Amino acid sequence: MAAKILANLIIMGSGILARAVVQAYRQALANASKSGVAQETLQNAARRASKVMTEQEARQILGVTEEMPWEEIVKKYDNLFERNAKNGSFYLQSKVHRAKECLEDVYRSKAEGATPS
Repeated sequence: MAAKILANLIIMGSGILARAVVQAYRQALANASKSGVAQETLQNAARRASKVMTEQEARQILGVTEEMPWEEIVKKYDNLFERNAKNGSFYLQSKVHRAKECLEDVYRSKAEGATPS
C-alpha cells in the first residue's frame, strides 16, 4: 500500500515538474524575443560563419612575410601541416590549411594582375 502511494506521488511530482520546466522554457523564449537576444544571437552566428581570414592573419599563422616567394610559403605550410598531423591539433592544422588557401588566392590574383592582357 505504501509503495503504491509513493509511486503515485513520484509520478504526480514528475508531471508537475515537467510542466513547470516547459512553462519556464516558454517564458524564457518570450523574454528573449522581447529583449532582442534571439536576433542578436542569430546575427552573431551569421557574422562568425562569414568571417574570412585576412591576408595578414594568414601570413601570421604561417610565419611568412610579403616578400617571401610562393615556394617558401609552401615549404612553411608543409612543415606546419605535417607537424600538426603527427602530434598536433586538428584545429591548428585546419587554421594552417585555411591560411595557405587565403595566400593562394592572394598570389593568384597578383599573378593575374601582373600578366599583361
